[in-house]
Amino acid sequence: QVQLVESGGGLVQAGGSLRLSCAASRILSSPNVMGWYRQAPGKEREMVATVTSGGATNYADSVKGRFTISRDNAKNTVSLQMNSLKPEDTAVYYCNAGLGTHSLRWGRDYWGQGTQVTVSS
Repeated sequence: QVQLVESGGGLVQAGGSLRLSCAASRILSSPNVMGWYRQAPGKEREMVATVTSGGATNYADSVKGRFTISRDNAKNTVSLQMNSLKPEDTAVYYCNAGLGTHSLRWGRDYWGQGTQVTVSS
């Protein structure tokens, strides 16, 4: 069992920045993927950014150039730096972790409880 605890989030004006952090309760076996997903009201959950245990990153087209994902394997943490935020970035952001790579996942997916990000226009 892996618990994911998120921090960060909140209310910010358009063009502002926020940083999300997520700490895992234990180290996952390699290879693994950690990342962030988001869900806006009335919409399905979507991938925002992910990073493998080897350091490879993947971003949704809508956040490329604005968001940066990073991880610290020694501390079991993953962070998401969000710059140039837009009202359409408003959503609940969820931390995710699981075994696999960007192209193939296996085993159980673990999720955090979610943190609200609200961007006002």
